[in-house]
Amino acid sequence: MENFSGVWTALITPMTEVGVDYDALEKLVEAQIKGGVKGLIAVGTTGESPTLDPVEHIVVIKKVIEYAKGRVPVIAGTGANCTREAVHLTREADEAGADGFLIVAPYYNKPSQEGVFLHMSEIAKCTTKPIFLYSIPGRCGIEISNDVAVRLREKFPHVCVMKEAGGKAEKVVDLHNKAGDKICILSGDDGLTVDFMKVGAKGVISVASNIIPERMVELVDLMLAGEVEKAQAISDSLAGFFKALFVEPNPVPAKNVMFLKGMISSPYVRLPLCQMTAEHLDYLKEEMRKAGV
Repeated sequence: MENFSGVWTALITPMTEVGVDYDALEKLVEAQIKGGVKGLIAVGTTGESPTLDPVEHIVVIKKVIEYAKGRVPVIAGTGANCTREAVHLTREADEAGADGFLIVAPYYNKPSQEGVFLHMSEIAKCTTKPIFLYSIPGRCGIEISNDVAVRLREKFPHVCVMKEAGGKAEKVVDLHNKAGDKICILSGDDGLTVDFMKVGAKGVISVASNIIPERMVELVDLMLAGEVEKAQAISDSLAGFFKALFVEPNPVPAKNVMFLKGMISSPYVRLPLCQMTAEHLDYLKEEMRKAGV
């Protein structure tokens, strides 16, 4: 893989109280591929990585690879706040056939930026496949700085993508100025895709594309083709829906949308996530209606 532009779906992990619903997962993978997405992210935050046990974590990755059948790349979420754990998960996913790895910033223990660099370096040493850095300070308490991203890219050429979910277009501008096309920047927020692509991003790692892959692909393709006004019109029509998808912690609203649409058999999420309030569910339904979802 050399071109990372486009829509990458951060897959949910369909579940019931019994366990992972692999039949629903297979159908979801098929729908994504038919929808034209560039690739799939297995077991990221949207896939409820914090509450999958270590065995399930790797099994879900293996199943997504199996279901994709080489038709699109599968990027495995293998980040952790323990470096040894992240290295272990990355090696396991590498052996399972993942095409690359999404590595979130170490959360909770709040390392310095030098610690982030060293953490990511240990992971980069254990594979030659593409590494997607994932900066999301709202969840992790820290960011992956642009300087660290550039240092990693210079030392490890396969560290080549940044999922930027810090909400600041100026960080995208700065990284694009510093790294050019050596680091492909992907928006980590559906609602900021157009704004980020205006200043250097090449696509999005999307939650919404679990539900509306074709519309997200159309939006990003228009931006890549320079049709900014048309892309903006699509984004504007979905703005309320994008906001509603995060009215409660991700992926709770997304799973509820998919359940309402008959895409999954249950909106079940594992504790400490829980089901939506009635008020928020009504709001979500209304925004679905307005967006034609």
